[in-house]
Amino acid sequence: MRIGRVALAGSALLLLTTAGISSSTDPLSTAERGLASGARDSGAEPASRPGVSKPNTRRLDHKVPFGAFVGSWDNYIPQIARMSAWLHGADMQVGHTYLAGNNWNDVEGDNRVLALWAQWRLADRSRTLVLNVPMLTPNEGNVPDDQVAYLLGEGARGAFDQHYLRLARKLVALGGGDTVVVLGWEMNGITYTGRCRPDPAAWKTYWRRIVDVMRSVPGQRFRFDFTPSRGLDDIAWTKCYPGDDVVDIIGTDSYDQPSGATFDDMVNEPYGLEEQVEFAAKRGKPVSYPEWGLFRNGDDPDYVRRMVDWMRTHDTAYQTVTDYCPHGFWECHDNPQASAVYRALMSGDQEAAAEPDDDTAARPPRPHPSIDAETPTRPHPHPHPHPDSDDAPAATRVPSSAPKPARPSATPTAPLMPDLSMLPSLLPSIPSGLTDLSGLVPDLSKLPRVSVHPGNG
Repeated sequence: MRIGRVALAGSALLLLTTAGISSSTDPLSTAERGLASGARDSGAEPASRPGVSKPNTRRLDHKVPFGAFVGSWDNYIPQIARMSAWLHGADMQVGHTYLAGNNWNDVEGDNRVLALWAQWRLADRSRTLVLNVPMLTPNEGNVPDDQVAYLLGEGARGAFDQHYLRLARKLVALGGGDTVVVLGWEMNGITYTGRCRPDPAAWKTYWRRIVDVMRSVPGQRFRFDFTPSRGLDDIAWTKCYPGDDVVDIIGTDSYDQPSGATFDDMVNEPYGLEEQVEFAAKRGKPVSYPEWGLFRNGDDPDYVRRMVDWMRTHDTAYQTVTDYCPHGFWECHDNPQASAVYRALMSGDQEAAAEPDDDTAARPPRPHPSIDAETPTRPHPHPHPHPDSDDAPAATRVPSSAPKPARPSATPTAPLMPDLSMLPSLLPSIPSGLTDLSGLVPDLSKLPRVSVHPGNG
């Protein structure tokens, strides 16, 4: 393809990403859990049984690829570098973001957001992009169980295949074909419409179908992360597990709760941290911690020490802390002791970390009042429009049957290049009447291994 045509196709994609942005809301992470004692499925079988030999789950202490959730929209990407500077130049290799789940257009992915996160990934071959993807919409719509069961059945029969096909094509076209997809996260709880308990069999069939659809796209190397919340919650997460052939990583969202719990409680509770790592080890899969942080026990430095040690001494593929109040350490100023421990443990320069300093200059100002520590609500912030949309306030708030390819490796690989041949499938959504493409040609020189030469079109 001549470079002029490449530039024109790239221009059309960039136009698509800038002109077709919807005012979808920010769907962020969650931490509120049902306590095991209150869960309705209290008779569930544990992931491992007494008397059965346990696999060896311990590893030598090692560094784990890590990052932080600092915001979903593309304008939060620079926050990663700022947090890295606060950590004395630590290599934050993992970028974590979420797709909104208000409607199916959200699930197909905001073009601008996907493009710029993929660009962040392509800038360094050691990086990993982690993307949470809802299974149903509206993702947080208080949909009753009978309607959830109906929707899961529809999904299992293929009613929503086209949305995941479009998402997968976009990711591959933009260079994000090796994204870690955290699909239908916290399915064992009650928060999300894509939850498992209303029909576990349909949920598993639907998961498998989504994975098959996304893996059918040429050039993909997606890794799929099955991530329940820690503990029993509303249903034992083992009853939702869709099968080893469609799962690459077994994750857990593990916040510092319930109130008064010790870290040993979190390890040993039914369906807790120990059962997660044993379940994964039996299947030869790594674990992950896409969401973790403080919650119901205040400024808790012991939790931070123990959690980091746990992740470093098990087969952890990656970890990303939820970095806003009350959970985080950089954006949140309410946890000085835990923040100091996190900074020391994760620092890129241990000598610098050992020296006392005033870190306030390297941290962002308080963006909004923190959540009341005594009566914490669900930790995701209130939804708001994309900051580039017409509905955004002037000062945006910081968010609180296709052949199956071989299963991809659970370790990062060299980044996939954007597949410009897939751009035509995205072009029909470009608004008509826009003929002036001046100023919209992307800077292809910033993409690895792409040479830019003058062309005649």
